[in-house]
Amino acid sequence: MEIKILWTKEALERLKDIFNYYSEDATIKVAQKLVIEIVDFTDVLVTHPEIGSIEELLKGRKKEYRHLICKNYKIIYWRENNIIYIATVFDTRRNPKKLKKGMK
Repeated sequence: MEIKILWTKEALERLKDIFNYYSEDATIKVAQKLVIEIVDFTDVLVTHPEIGSIEELLKGRKKEYRHLICKNYKIIYWRENNIIYIATVFDTRRNPKKLKKGMK
């Protein structure tokens, strides 16, 4: 069975925030390149869904959250059967407590 990757509304909003920030702070080209790189980085999950480390800050939740690191961003995800859900994209330069507080 093929594994699919689905991005949650929250994750898509964070990508949008990243794009908006870099398109204003740098250029649209830089913003596009970064967002594409983050999205493409998740392709590895199709063949290796357990490759990400368990997210320590989110242990004890109903879902087993894992993460990948791409540049300064944690890509937080969980797996249900053959679907990988990208929960959010978190800037690792932020206070980690914000990740714990923001995830339900």
